[in-house]
Amino acid sequence: MFGTDSTADRRLTVGRVLVLLLVVAAFVAAAIGAKAAYAALRPADASVIALLKARLPKTQVSKVDCAVVDGLCEVTAGNNLFYVDRSGRYLVIGRVYDMETRQDLTATRLLEINPDTLIGGAAKANNAPEGGEPPIAKAVGASAPAAPSRISLDGLPKDGAIVWGNQTGKTVTVFSDFRCGYCRALSNTLRSMNVRVVERPISVLGSRDLANQVYCAKNRETALHQAYAGEPLRNAATCDTSGLDANERFARSHGLNGTPVIVRADGAMIEGYRPKEALASFIAGGRS
Repeated sequence: MFGTDSTADRRLTVGRVLVLLLVVAAFVAAAIGAKAAYAALRPADASVIALLKARLPKTQVSKVDCAVVDGLCEVTAGNNLFYVDRSGRYLVIGRVYDMETRQDLTATRLLEINPDTLIGGAAKANNAPEGGEPPIAKAVGASAPAAPSRISLDGLPKDGAIVWGNQTGKTVTVFSDFRCGYCRALSNTLRSMNVRVVERPISVLGSRDLANQVYCAKNRETALHQAYAGEPLRNAATCDTSGLDANERFARSHGLNGTPVIVRADGAMIEGYRPKEALASFIAGGRS
């Protein structure tokens, strides 16, 4: 009859309405979820995110944490890391050190963001992106392998070494500091490899007291990993630590001012953290 929809037409209309309702419901759910996630942020974090969206519109901010460093907010944007004040006006590019715990907080966070990247000895800046936005600190990839330096370990006594890992594997000597974030990352990587590690602590970051505790522990290997994990060392003991003094003298006389330093059995030496693949290649006899 004229003016009356057919059964097929009515079904088509109902189907379109259902699809429209589903689309609207999806948008509403997404909006509610986003609002809930935003509301879950601390007020200071949420405020800084809003300010950064206005002032750095081309920077995709993935996380803001204003509770890490008093007076500053740590901003994560992909593999990049920088700091701003709570007004969102001042942007800080560089490394933040905790002088009480002797920790490089920026290095630790960059390794957490991407543990498979090589981090340079200093926070490096990107080229400024389009739109004139400022460069920010970033975990940077390793450059082309370079020929390693060489160093003789003949002047070191047997004392002062903490030997751990696979005792039948290839040997690598590591000069380390228990408060060094790069050293902790290196230790975790070496634990997953079939190698024998001769670790020689040196106090670059004021960690000699901790090195003494690890060296004098009943089980040095266990104590070493506890120290890197920030766990308290139980059953502290005292012992002859003159071997650690020898490590310090050796490091000073050879200009080893940073950690970690990794020395192969043939004396080839590289400085700084390396990902597992690069370490395996170096230990096997390749370049860094």
